[in-house]
Amino acid sequence: MSAPPALPLDVVGIQKLLPHRYPFLLIDRVVELEPHKRVLAYKSVTINEPFFQGHFPGHPVMPGVLVIEALAQAGGVLWQMSHDGTADGRVFYLVKIDKAKFSKMVVPGDRLELEVKLKRTIRNMALYEGVARVDGAQAACAEIFCAEARD
Repeated sequence: MSAPPALPLDVVGIQKLLPHRYPFLLIDRVVELEPHKRVLAYKSVTINEPFFQGHFPGHPVMPGVLVIEALAQAGGVLWQMSHDGTADGRVFYLVKIDKAKFSKMVVPGDRLELEVKLKRTIRNMALYEGVARVDGAQAACAEIFCAEARD
């Protein structure tokens, strides 16, 4: 078992923990970690994001579903860093999203702050509570249930 990566964790370190790659890797930095409890990560939102081409022309808004996906990815980082600190070929999938709420639009220039707390684990599954904020104001929140893929 190797030690978890040191913080802050940059995108290169994140890619060692998650299978996601451009354009779907939605976390740029991990700055805080309480193993098996909580993680705080950032996503710097720029006009160069491919989804802004169509969502919406002349009024770019990050799709809410991608904000939720960013929270789920932060949950994946929490899981990996709380265990052995490597992806090790494991892949987790979203199983369920509950209590999703969108409170503020996320636009180019925003830094999305992603705070995810582990509520409970059941075998190869985890239930997370996530809050996405911009400048301290809640942009979205949800409960996210993920499960490890089994062959």
